[in-house]
Amino acid sequence: MASSGFHLQLQGYGLTTANILYRLPDYPKIIQSYIWQEYDLHPEFPELRKFLDFWMRSLDGPLHSVTVAHSNLIKPAELKLLDKEFKVH
Repeated sequence: MASSGFHLQLQGYGLTTANILYRLPDYPKIIQSYIWQEYDLHPEFPELRKFLDFWMRSLDGPLHSVTVAHSNLIKPAELKLLDKEFKVH
């Protein structure tokens, strides 16, 4: 059975990584980093937007900046069906 990530990739999702910089609530001059990674749709990024909305609504650390990287891991030319089956111990 294929993983849920593989099914999402077949639907057009790609691996998205966001480097979120935020300020500490008690020490606003200190900036902390948080890495978020999930399958998301480029260029709207609905999953990332939902996460950032949750962050701004529920967490105390105000956002400083967000840097996003996105990669479509499966492309149509890369997916090839094979007519063989190989068994590994």
